[in-house]
Amino acid sequence: MKHSSPVIDRTSARLGFWAALGGVITFVVFTVCFVLLAVGRPLYLWTNLPDYVAFVRAYPSPLADIARLSMLIFAVLFVVLANSIYDLAAPAHKSTARLALSFALAFAVTTGAHYFIQISAVRVSIAHDALAGLEQVIQANPYSAVAAMNMLGWTVFFALASLCAAPVFTGRGLARMIRVALIANGIICLVGGASYVLENTAV
Repeated sequence: MKHSSPVIDRTSARLGFWAALGGVITFVVFTVCFVLLAVGRPLYLWTNLPDYVAFVRAYPSPLADIARLSMLIFAVLFVVLANSIYDLAAPAHKSTARLALSFALAFAVTTGAHYFIQISAVRVSIAHDALAGLEQVIQANPYSAVAAMNMLGWTVFFALASLCAAPVFTGRGLARMIRVALIANGIICLVGGASYVLENTAV
């Protein structure tokens, strides 16, 4: 008796491939922008709002917003990738793949909202000198509300999505490499989240 092979959703597979490729590109763009900013202007460490506004006005650059936009796009692409992983997962791993997709959505909402606030409300507020209450929505302030929301996305939801997606990749070779990378990413992100909550900047 012959067993039929599982039917692969080619559309979902293509979407997953392009989402993964796009995710790599967005991280390359982010890294290039970060490096150019690091060598092109002094390092800024948060002190207070007037100092931050003075720094931004003294060293204007579109690179910071380009980097943030790339991460906003990555958040969307990660949801597409997680959806493809769910579609292509074996029946035995559908539950964890569904959890990965759910956490990916939470990641996209929290981090996407954070980056959109930076490239829209924060940028416009500084341009119009409307600074009241801006401390709690500025990314540069590591203890602002939106910075905490961003950390929630990256260190909790992104971590849980990675850990839940890992079991989908069974076997050896490339699948094993992806599984190990997802597990490692999940653990590192969770450690980063714990460090943020405990204010342990050495980790």
